[in-house]
Amino acid sequence: MPTYVINVPATSANIGPGFDVMGLSLSLYLTVTADTSAAASVTIAYEGANSEGLSCDPKTNLITSTALYVLQCNGIQGLPACALRINNRIPLGRGLGSSGAAVVAGVLLADAVGALHLSRQRMLDYCLMIEHHPDNVAAALVGGFVASYLIDVDRSGNIPASEAPANIAGSTPDEQRERELRALAADASLTLPPENIGHFVQLECSSAIRAVAVIPQFELATSKARAALPATYETRDVVFNLQRLAVLTTALGREHPDPWLIFRAMEDRVHQPYRMHLVPGLPEILASFNPDNTPGLLGICLSGAGPTILALAVSDFDAIAAKLRAVLARHDVDSKYQVLDIVSEGATCEAQP
Repeated sequence: MPTYVINVPATSANIGPGFDVMGLSLSLYLTVTADTSAAASVTIAYEGANSEGLSCDPKTNLITSTALYVLQCNGIQGLPACALRINNRIPLGRGLGSSGAAVVAGVLLADAVGALHLSRQRMLDYCLMIEHHPDNVAAALVGGFVASYLIDVDRSGNIPASEAPANIAGSTPDEQRERELRALAADASLTLPPENIGHFVQLECSSAIRAVAVIPQFELATSKARAALPATYETRDVVFNLQRLAVLTTALGREHPDPWLIFRAMEDRVHQPYRMHLVPGLPEILASFNPDNTPGLLGICLSGAGPTILALAVSDFDAIAAKLRAVLARHDVDSKYQVLDIVSEGATCEAQP
């Protein structure tokens, strides 16, 4: 039996105006090595940092519980015996897609050990049944600069069962297999993902652009950041974001990025104004930094739900990081930083003999 090596990139969601829409995949990885050659059971061992508090119980670990869900939906009742070594270089709870990466890794693990041969689109369906928001998982799956959307969801944020394809007598083996899997899932009280829950497009992003991630040394739960958002928005604020998002999707792909065009296009009125108080120093950063006073800078935003601050830039990366960290330090926030590439390749799984 082979050893599988799964690599999933970190991601930054929203990128300013693209709340729950846009994602960037970054050169920081979750690596899962699954040795199926001699294991008698499923074991989990974490290596390196970013593992504090994570479960090594296959039933509750996010990676293995995701894998088990996918396998059970495909008629395989247990995760085959394997020794998992997990090296997570993505900081937890910092707005860099750590949970999304774990979910993607779990789907790829199930696909590998179960020989499921899932398409990337079907993998996304499984990811969305767990993660519910497409921005991080779509970017992690396919790589690059990604825009995505979900099919209509109900008021509780769940994907409605009515969106599942009807069990019409099919004319192909795939349709017959889908009916069989739905019957198995129903017997096991599982919800088999509808097909094509989410859709995505990969957009151009200039190779000159890198991401400066300034990472405060505290966690911010996504649930807390979402709770800070209003229930309704003024039309003018929604229009403000739509205008900028439309421009941003093209502006980042230009060979020679226009700093002020991108800077203005990364402004936001939907989520950052309501979350700024959760990251001391962020209001000052958003109000005072610009391409004229910060050489190399293209734009600044909260990465996902935060607290990481993401600066897109074409030069002077370390200087930009130092300037951002100095503001945070004045507000008694300790931070670290990494200069990351925007990677065009998403999650991978390689079999080694």
